[in-house]
Amino acid sequence: LGKVKRVVEKHAPVDEVLLVLDATTGQNGLVQARVFAEVVDITGIVLTKLDGTAKGGIVVAVQRELGVPVKLVGLGEGADDLAPFEPEAFVDALIGE
Repeated sequence: LGKVKRVVEKHAPVDEVLLVLDATTGQNGLVQARVFAEVVDITGIVLTKLDGTAKGGIVVAVQRELGVPVKLVGLGEGADDLAPFEPEAFVDALIGE
């Protein structure tokens, strides 16, 4: 990952590094996020697969640990299914309201 970023930076500056997490990932997602953050500076989180039964609660722990915002959520399988993160709607879905 670090090498990929260095190669890309030879051609253009890297302004945004998004960590993409599967909403169905449990505690392993936190471990993955820690390792990812050791290699590159993360600027935000994208949470995918929120269209099913996954609640995505792991994203709260990851966001707190890394101190970066959740920027997008994936509500389907296509690129058009990415939507801006809405904290109020996420919390309502997480606690079942």
